[in-house]
Amino acid sequence: MFIDYLTLMLVNMAAGLLILAFFLWRGLGSPGEKSWAAGFAVAGLVALLTGLHMTFAWPITRAGDHNLTWTNPTYGEPSVLLGAAFLGAALVVARGWSLVPVAIYGLVAGLVGVFLGIRILTLGLSAAPLLTGIGFIATGLGGPLVLAVVLATGQRWTRALAAVVLVAVAGLWLFTAAMGYWGHLAMLSQ
Repeated sequence: MFIDYLTLMLVNMAAGLLILAFFLWRGLGSPGEKSWAAGFAVAGLVALLTGLHMTFAWPITRAGDHNLTWTNPTYGEPSVLLGAAFLGAALVVARGWSLVPVAIYGLVAGLVGVFLGIRILTLGLSAAPLLTGIGFIATGLGGPLVLAVVLATGQRWTRALAAVVLVAVAGLWLFTAAMGYWGHLAMLSQ
């Protein structure tokens, strides 16, 4: 029996999105801004490593009669993009550089997430296509929201909107991961 590590990737992404939400709401421009770099680095490293392995090794193939090879590029490649964006954020926050270039990268990565979410919905992929599709789309919308916050740092409403969306989507991914752990433990207990 093969158990994938999508749950690890989902929990890491949720943690990273929560760190980003709180950074945008409370950390960006604060005296302790540089202290947020470690959180971004941890989330970025886990996302990059798991995403690279999933993208190049294609470890998930089947579950019974179900073809699951679609999960490797659909989860692996965006994880690489997210990991790179978080590692980039860690670097620029630690050095006190402008976040605009990383936010532009995040915009492009976010558009990939929106596209994948739409495709998951249209093809009915995953055990819960509606939840998964919405999760990808909402996560992807974080890209333009973060860029809007970075470009207009004085606007509290953009910070609040981005933080609310990121916290909500982190909650969705944590719920999805919990259901994955629930199923994994049931399979392993037999």
